[in-house]
Amino acid sequence: MNDYLPISVDAGAGAIKVYGPHGGLQVLAQVSANSQHSVGRLLGLTSQKPPLHIQDNATSFYVDAGAHDWGRPVENLSHDRFSGTPEMRALFKAALTRYIQQCSPLDVPLQIMLGLPLEPMSGGDAPATVESARRWLKGTHTWQADDREYHVEVADVKVTSQPVGALFDYLLDDDGHFVPARKTAFTREVGIISIGFNTIELLVVRDKAPVQRFTAGTTAGVRRLLELVNQLRLYSLGELDVLLRAGKLDVRDSLPIWEGEVTGFIEQRWGTAWRRFAALLLVGGGALLLKDTLPARFQGKAIVPDEPILSIARGLYKLNLSNLRQKKA
Repeated sequence: MNDYLPISVDAGAGAIKVYGPHGGLQVLAQVSANSQHSVGRLLGLTSQKPPLHIQDNATSFYVDAGAHDWGRPVENLSHDRFSGTPEMRALFKAALTRYIQQCSPLDVPLQIMLGLPLEPMSGGDAPATVESARRWLKGTHTWQADDREYHVEVADVKVTSQPVGALFDYLLDDDGHFVPARKTAFTREVGIISIGFNTIELLVVRDKAPVQRFTAGTTAGVRRLLELVNQLRLYSLGELDVLLRAGKLDVRDSLPIWEGEVTGFIEQRWGTAWRRFAALLLVGGGALLLKDTLPARFQGKAIVPDEPILSIARGLYKLNLSNLRQKKA
């Protein structure tokens, strides 16, 4: 059997996260069409370094924080991006570029574990969504990032839902083995609340299978908080996200309103059934924003991992590692 390098990709709407043997990172999901011009250094003003520039034979984009300052913002939060739209391909290549630069070369074929939101993974269109994601990811990818050329081969792609990553981040250790004290939770009920940029997703797993009536998603993630702040639509969502992450966005009036929407959705779908769960996992950037208030609603059952934003990608990597080990056994 060929040796593949396990890599996970959490295709979040706010940031794309990559995790591998040397750790993980995130690249903000901000893309702009390259305007092909820039303002030179002006006396009295600070010069600005351009964002990461991703280019292949067909497209040219700025990617990551600050991209919306350098070109025409491209903001596509629809599920069709998972079929490999140009901006999604640019984000994927930007994330791999950063991983290669900061963590490790990717010079052997990759097995990717891709995490997608629950909604496109549900219903009759799910097989087509999964297949289209596999199709564009699999194969050889060649691109230029700034002035350097990169080549990566993706040999295989596995696809699952993002909350599943949070579950296996809790159940598995860094080597992809079950944590002995948590293994029994896999046969009981574990609840996952994933509050991402675009969506809030609820998943309950009992005896290794999802409990359908407790599984739901809605587009009321962190973007809803930004929309409350941005009622005059003076900024792109990406610009506001940068300000929020830097602690420069005033959300004091909007945060309680958004938190009410979050807790209202959870209450509507779960009621008080969460009291029976063996564990309740809170992940995502929204969980970080609400870490001082939301866990208290669950009377000691809520668990916020040490890295709630990277938890899904880390769990997908652990699952990928476990699957590869089982194949070799």
